[in-house]
Amino acid sequence: MTDLSIVDLGRNARRLRVDTLVRLRWLAVAGQSCALLVVHFVLGYGFPLVPCFLAIAASAALNIGLRLKFARNDRLDEGPATALLTFDLLQLAALLYLTGGIENPFVTLALAPVVISAVSLPRGPAAYLVLLMIALAAALAFAHLPLPWKTGTDFSLPSLYRAGIWVALGLTGGFVALYASRVADEARRLSDALAATELVLAREQHLSQLDGLAAAAAHELGTPLATIGLIAKEWQKAPTAAPAADDIELLSQQVRRCRDILGKLTSLGNDTGSLLTRMTLPVLVEEVIEPHRNFGVVLSASADGPTPAPVCARSPGVLYGLGNFVENAVDFARSRVDIEARWTEAKVSVLIRDDGPGFAPEILTQLGEPYVTTRAADRRAKIDESSGLGLGLFIAKTLLERSGAAVRIGNRSDASGARIAIEWPRAAFERKDEAVATP
Repeated sequence: MTDLSIVDLGRNARRLRVDTLVRLRWLAVAGQSCALLVVHFVLGYGFPLVPCFLAIAASAALNIGLRLKFARNDRLDEGPATALLTFDLLQLAALLYLTGGIENPFVTLALAPVVISAVSLPRGPAAYLVLLMIALAAALAFAHLPLPWKTGTDFSLPSLYRAGIWVALGLTGGFVALYASRVADEARRLSDALAATELVLAREQHLSQLDGLAAAAAHELGTPLATIGLIAKEWQKAPTAAPAADDIELLSQQVRRCRDILGKLTSLGNDTGSLLTRMTLPVLVEEVIEPHRNFGVVLSASADGPTPAPVCARSPGVLYGLGNFVENAVDFARSRVDIEARWTEAKVSVLIRDDGPGFAPEILTQLGEPYVTTRAADRRAKIDESSGLGLGLFIAKTLLERSGAAVRIGNRSDASGARIAIEWPRAAFERKDEAVATP
């Protein structure tokens, strides 16, 4: 799946499902009908019953039409969704007009379409629905039929009190819409970042497995190819003599062995006994930093701890996470990056330090969140057009934490530069079932 398809799928998933709106509207139809029946027949309060049920019937008819026109999983574009929520507000306003206007306690139900729009629609349509709700509430404050009450008794709130209800309803609608929109936006951004993490991990896993299998295949091909070369050399010494049957059989065996080895390249690392599925911590660090040498920055790597060194499964997630941190350090370092690997009987740690500008102080508490600018304003230009948004940092941190690591990101205390500490419990680092780090 391409990046574009993931973006399109995410946008489509945010649109309102027809089935969701239909179900909510049926719930509203049932609730409104029960409330009217209880007030009229149980409490004995008088109000225009037939017009009220005509308004409810309009909602039911709309639902039936939506069921006939759309499938359950169809999603609505911005315009139709806004129109349906507008209808819901107008239908509720009609019921409230017939049953006391803003004095009716059920006026707070007008917040429901506002919240739905704030969560699922862009800011423009959501703001329109908030303003529409406020306008309808203002009209209902001063133009409405009497509130259903005991026969022979008139119940009416003072105008100032009704104005207060309108102001409170308007402020509540605006606040709830803003709050719901902000929370939904943060959830969507996190979902997008996680989708990017899934894609990066899948690609890294595929490339890592192909790389390991290719190296292992090249290593294993050495023996049969050497045997084939030896047989060919023997034939060259006596080209006119018929080859021995044993030589032909041996040659056939070695060709079959080459074919089997090459066949492993299609297994994508399912062979858990492969030579490169396990590595020590020093080898892991060296593999991570090797692609970042010769960029004008000194890369100093050290490893220290009681023997033997911890051995981990070859995890694409760990390789990508550490590689991203090292690449970030190299990009921003002035002249030097230090990578220190340490281990004890209980813990395994990797410390990455650079002598660059470090992280901007104002975003230190937000580091590791998606779409957060990660460096100071004078950071050098980056090749990746998405740099500075913090998405790479988020992905790297997420992948390492999935492997059992604790990641601490900050600045060095003794000098300028960033400092990233990654620490695993040794048991988690040496897990044998982590060769494939899928989400």
